[in-house]
This record gives sequence, structure tokens and C-alpha cells, in this order.
Amino acid sequence: VQLQAYGGGLVQPGGSLRLSCAASGRIFVINDMRWYRQAPGKQRELVASITSGGTSKYADSVKGRFTISRDNAKNTVYLKMNSLKPEDTSVYYCNADLGSSGGLMTSWGQGTQVTVSS
Repeated sequence: VQLQAYGGGLVQPGGSLRLSCAASGRIFVINDMRWYRQAPGKQRELVASITSGGTSKYADSVKGRFTISRDNAKNTVYLKMNSLKPEDTSVYYCNADLGSSGGLMTSWGQGTQVTVSS
């Protein structure tokens, strides 16, 4: 089982990016999916989460600017980030609770860098 995150990059303040994270392997079910971020010298923080039924939650710092969504047919979770600020600069990681041939597990993607700078 593997989670592959992509879509990061350099963007100006006020700009937008969409991150994607696809799960692959012998997966039977995916429950909650999440996006975390970690800036240099800071703890990893939960940015957004979404259940298999589509219920989402957000950190206060991103409410109204970020939108998490998922495509269950593609085993993929997305994070649309609008009105980006320099303080959003971080490595973004995806995470999912899933069931595979190896049992139930929480898997992490490798991280994708988002830099917000003029």
C-alpha cells in the first residue's frame, strides 16, 4: 500500500494550489483521509480531514480558504487551497486509515512542499 502526494509548488500570496494524494495497492476500504502540514521548526498539524461519507473538518487557520474532497472510485483525496498566505508554507502530508491485505493501518504519503512567497 502506498500514498503518493503531489501538486505542491511555489505560489504568490493570494494564489491557489490543488494537492492530490492517491492510494494504491491491494486496498479493500479507505475510511478517514487527512491532510497534515509541517513547517520548519514546528510540530506537524492537522489541516483537514474527510470521512468516507464526505464529512469534512478544518483547522481554524484554513477555514474558508481550503477545501478537502475525495474521489472514492480513484482512492484519491484532494486539498484545494485558495487565498494562500506565507504562513501556509509547509510540507503537506496526506494520511489515510485503510484496510488492505495486510490488515487495518494508517498510511502516510511522502509529503509535498508548498511555498507561498512573492
